[in-house]
Amino acid sequence: MKTFLTPALVAITLLFTGCASTTEGGAVGASRSQLLLVSSAELDQMAAQSYAKLKAEASAKGILNTNAAMLARVRAVAARIAPQTAVFRADAPRWQWEVNLITSDQLNAFCMPGGKIMFYTGLVSRLNLSDDEIAVVMGHEIAHALREHSREQVSQAAAAQTAIGIGTQLLGLGGGTSQLTEAAYEALVATRFSRSHESEADRIGLELTARAGYNPQAGVSLWQKMASAGSTGGGDFLSSHPSDSSRVQQIQALLPTVMPLYQATRR
Repeated sequence: MKTFLTPALVAITLLFTGCASTTEGGAVGASRSQLLLVSSAELDQMAAQSYAKLKAEASAKGILNTNAAMLARVRAVAARIAPQTAVFRADAPRWQWEVNLITSDQLNAFCMPGGKIMFYTGLVSRLNLSDDEIAVVMGHEIAHALREHSREQVSQAAAAQTAIGIGTQLLGLGGGTSQLTEAAYEALVATRFSRSHESEADRIGLELTARAGYNPQAGVSLWQKMASAGSTGGGDFLSSHPSDSSRVQQIQALLPTVMPLYQATRR
């Protein structure tokens, strides 16, 4: 009996020692225990490689950074938000931040680990986004990177593979094979997060928006536009970012907390 239980207990112990929180502080609250079995440096490297590949493919197609005015807008918003990330993570302002723009009708945007941001022109032009609304999207996507939601997803996949491996060993079925590379790719480029991850990103992102001097009330109009676009074919962004009424309600509930931060920047 002990022969089988010992490796299982060791593996479970390793899983629990991989729990930590990637952010702290902030007015909206941003600290909770996360399962983090994959190193941050490892995932940052994978993100940088994936981002470089995406840029190269877009450049080869002639769709990278073709709208100079829009590129300047999104980069200006990012430049104001990036320093505010120190509220949640001291190391984040020193990330190798990069912002690029892909010409596409897709309603899409994301921020990979380490601050690699990509906006799609369709998101800005089709929804006629103001700078404040761009900031809400930007803050939201940066929040995913700050909280390392992709790393958390990959770690959960690793934990599941470990559990499968333990189970098959106990049953005498042989070892399971890890699919971490595939899981990491999905977490980096699929941009599909759980509702709890989306809720965290909304909270942190709204605070980043306010601290950068953008009106967080734009979060309400943004997601109302998203909801309208969803009824007419919203594309990838809306398939992974549910824009239901509860989301707008959460943002409205956060406004009393974040509006004073915004108002302080106007003095």
